[in-house]
Amino acid sequence: MPRDGTATRARLLREAERLFARRGLYQVTVREILEAAGQRNVSALTYHFGSREGVLDAILERHNASTDAARGRLYAGMRPTASTRDLVAALVVPYAAHVSSAEGRDYLRIVAQLSSRFNTWREPNPGTGANLIEILSRLEERPAALPLAIRRERVIELIMLMTVALAERARLVESGRRPVELDEPTFAANLTDVLVGILEAPLLGPLPVLTNDDE
Repeated sequence: MPRDGTATRARLLREAERLFARRGLYQVTVREILEAAGQRNVSALTYHFGSREGVLDAILERHNASTDAARGRLYAGMRPTASTRDLVAALVVPYAAHVSSAEGRDYLRIVAQLSSRFNTWREPNPGTGANLIEILSRLEERPAALPLAIRRERVIELIMLMTVALAERARLVESGRRPVELDEPTFAANLTDVLVGILEAPLLGPLPVLTNDDE
């Protein structure tokens, strides 16, 4: 009877998650993941995930399934009259919930490293989900008075700030070196309001331009 590889797969996934979060996605090697998981078989990771990128996709899919389901539950209760704050909260609250577990904190620190993917949020891929796409699409429509290009840019900026802010929160909680000043509900509410400000701030016009003479 073939051996059950479930435990091996789980160890590889968890050690990759831990290393990616602390060392960086692009610094960790396959060999380091294998060693951390106690695997002498050099093909174990390839067998279970296909590649190093496959491990990353598996991490994203594992956490995103529950996160997007939670977004959906919040979103279902607010349609079709949801305010911008309601919609942003449906993104922040499920995402911020990951701070409460070690694996979740590692996940937050990993996602913040994927900024090159943020402008592809409309495309279904590991780490996104139908509810995420639906909510961001509605946010992109607001405020209607702003040009579409500005609204699109602000949605990307929202994603960047949300992921970086929560990754830093995760890092501080994990380190335990100094107490975090805001409790979890206050932190989530404040972050939500900051993100709403990004979307709804007025466009005040161009800034001064520096010339060579100004340097």
